[in-house]
Amino acid sequence: MSHPEPHAATQPHAGRVMVMRGCESHEACVSDRPGHGVNAVQARLAHATPSKWVDAIVVDVDRAGFVTVADLGGGIRRLWHHAPLDDVLTVGDPVAVHGVYGVLAHAESRFSVADA
Repeated sequence: MSHPEPHAATQPHAGRVMVMRGCESHEACVSDRPGHGVNAVQARLAHATPSKWVDAIVVDVDRAGFVTVADLGGGIRRLWHHAPLDDVLTVGDPVAVHGVYGVLAHAESRFSVADA
């Protein structure tokens, strides 16, 4: 009986590398992958699981779509959205991040985000 050879280790593709695949620009993008548009299922599930929202404060936001938030427990999380959010968010803004479905909430706005 032969034993199968183990597969070669793969490198994880996180953040921008994974979610930008196939996108030319955020203005024309219609993707519903993490960090792009919030899809209906994602919005509904995030709304239906309110205990998974984490309150946070924006500590950095840049033109490349990266947002760094600090939760009220002291944790830091770097997020990515396909479109720049520096025209919507400023340092010190209160936000909420859904810990399961990748949604960033600011006032009445909702953005799909990916961990970067």
